[in-house]
Amino acid sequence: MDLREVNNMLKLGERMGCMFADEVIVISDVIRNLIKQKYNRTQHVHLIYNGVSQPEICDYPEYFQELGIKKGKYILGMCRFVPEKNLHHLIEAYIKVKEQNPDVDIKLVLAGDTDFEDDYSRNLKEMARKNSVVLTGFIKGRKLHSLLTNCLCYCLPSSHEGLPIALLEAMSYGVKVIVSDISANKEVGLPESDYFPVGNVSMLTEKLESVIEQPLQHIDYDMKKYDWEKIADQVINVYKELK
Repeated sequence: MDLREVNNMLKLGERMGCMFADEVIVISDVIRNLIKQKYNRTQHVHLIYNGVSQPEICDYPEYFQELGIKKGKYILGMCRFVPEKNLHHLIEAYIKVKEQNPDVDIKLVLAGDTDFEDDYSRNLKEMARKNSVVLTGFIKGRKLHSLLTNCLCYCLPSSHEGLPIALLEAMSYGVKVIVSDISANKEVGLPESDYFPVGNVSMLTEKLESVIEQPLQHIDYDMKKYDWEKIADQVINVYKELK
């Protein structure tokens, strides 16, 4: 089965589920509005957010030495290497930051990869290597936890999201976040200063420079609606409504 066939099967599954399921669970208002527009589905649709686990605060000096980075001295991008994540915009902004602040000792770390290598992912990696961006590949466990614990900020410049789990994970660690102003990111409810216009590299550059100029921040985000215990109860209640 090739990618086109996989995509068609996913679309068919979406259509069948939205049109014929007794109850539908969506993870954001963005998706609830989408299925209303596409399938005229307004009844028996339940908004239940995805959850995030408790952060595992840790250090991993050996891994940081391997990557050539320092605690609190790197910007973190963490997602799949696909066009809609706009990681090329993050690299472009990082290049501008370095050009305008040549004495600033800040790295850009991109954690992740692509499930299927294509021209975009190959070009992105080449762009990263040419500009001294650190590529970790797919990581998990202590390596990932240490990067989330110690980053200067997390950045997600994407143009499309349903509910950005990576953003919620970063928030659970209390790190500063800079994200595009698409509806899914806005739904998280960050301060306006944490958003920039999607696709606007100049504004993203300004946001990153502002973060670099400030002391390392720890932010206590309100994560109550992303609590797994609460989410489990909400899902159980949906099942109880089935007759």
